[in-house]
Order: sequence, then C-alpha cells, then structure tokens
Amino acid sequence: MSNPTSSLFISDLHLTPERPLPVRLFLRFIIEVAQNAQSLTILGDFFEAWVGDDNLAEAFNQDIASALNSLAARGVKVFFLPGNRDFLVGPTFAKAAGLTLLPDPTQIDLYGIATLLAHGDQFCTDDDAYQAFRRQVRDPVWQQQFLAQPLPQRLALATALRERSEHAKAGKKPEIMDVNADAIRSALETHPVSRIIHGHTHRPARHEISVHGKTVERWVLPDWYESGGYLACDERGCRLLSFA
Repeated sequence: MSNPTSSLFISDLHLTPERPLPVRLFLRFIIEVAQNAQSLTILGDFFEAWVGDDNLAEAFNQDIASALNSLAARGVKVFFLPGNRDFLVGPTFAKAAGLTLLPDPTQIDLYGIATLLAHGDQFCTDDDAYQAFRRQVRDPVWQQQFLAQPLPQRLALATALRERSEHAKAGKKPEIMDVNADAIRSALETHPVSRIIHGHTHRPARHEISVHGKTVERWVLPDWYESGGYLACDERGCRLLSFA
C-alpha cells in the first residue's frame, strides 16, 4: 500500500481489450495502491492507441475513464501527459476521467526537487525515422485532418500504424531506440532540474548524470506487458516498485 503523502508515476500500460493482463493489473492497482496516494501521474502510452475523444463511447474506454475518476472522487489528483500512442487524448476524456492534462514535457516541484516529466520519446534522437514520424503526427494540421476522418477509418489507420511500427522496430538495433545522452543534456540546459522521470523505452532503471558539476537522477518507468510497476516519490526520494 502506498503512503498517502506519496506521488505515483506510471507509463506504458498500452491498455487494450486485446491484452487483458495489463488491464486487470491496472484495475487492481487503482484499488490496492493508487487510491491511497496523494497523486497519480500517467506519462503516456496509457492506451495502446487513442484515435480521438469520440472513441470514449466504447465500453472499454468508459470503464478505464471510470476507474480513473474513482481516484479523483477520493481526492487523489490525477495527471495525464500524452505519449506516442495516445497524444490525441483530449478534454472530453480528461473530464470523464477526472484528470488534468499536462504538456510534454512538464516541469514540476516534487517535494522540493525540481523535476522534469516527459514521455521520453523525444529523447530517442538516434532513431531518425521515428523522430520524423513524431514531428508529423504532433503537427496540429495533421491532427486536425486525422480527426476529421470517420472513427472506423481512424481505428483502421491506427492498427496499420502499430503494425508498421512493430515491423520497423524488429529491424532496428536496440541502442537506437534508447535515449540519446546529448538529448538528455539538451533538455537539462532548457530545464535546469535535479530529476527527470520518463517512460517510453521500457527499460526501468535509475541513472545518474553529471551536468555542470551537478548530479541529476533520471528515472525510467517500466511497461506493464507482463507485470506492473510504478515510481513512488515522497520527501525521502523516489523508488521503483513492482506490482505483479
């Protein structure tokens, strides 16, 4: 059980009806852990895909929104920072889920420690093809054109994009899909923080970086494909915890 004064961070659950284990884990996590926390922040790729808030009408998505809203009803603050799978989450879903949307990245004061929150894909700059795709789909004009298409067409396109992504990843070296050290240092020049928390790479760990003689810790969140995991932070610091 979490400390009621702790802040929790999760990412990369990739929730979808086709993959029931992460869904069951998340619903248990809400009841057994998150409802006892001060806040829960989701750092992207919460859904396997999100093609627009009009898809909230699907029963599965309504159930997930309701689960999150149950936290808000208990006084737990819920925040959502989009990932590369769910960057189209908008105000309709946010209202239904009782959460606050955050831009990527977002700098916060976390128990007195300046902390940068990000999904993490922007740091993977060695993957040129992915970064080109990211720039395309984050463009407001592209998003407007995409959302103007009928929902079934958007769902079909999202499926095709996921299949293309998985095929492309199979041919890439693993290190290309990890963060680039210079990209992290560049972020720290813009945001002079003492801590970074992100997901995306599915490589949970704590790293230390030295920038201008200052030590910065970088926490990477786990995915939820086979078991769950989260970062819990309080006045004493942060720790990665498993949830199986």
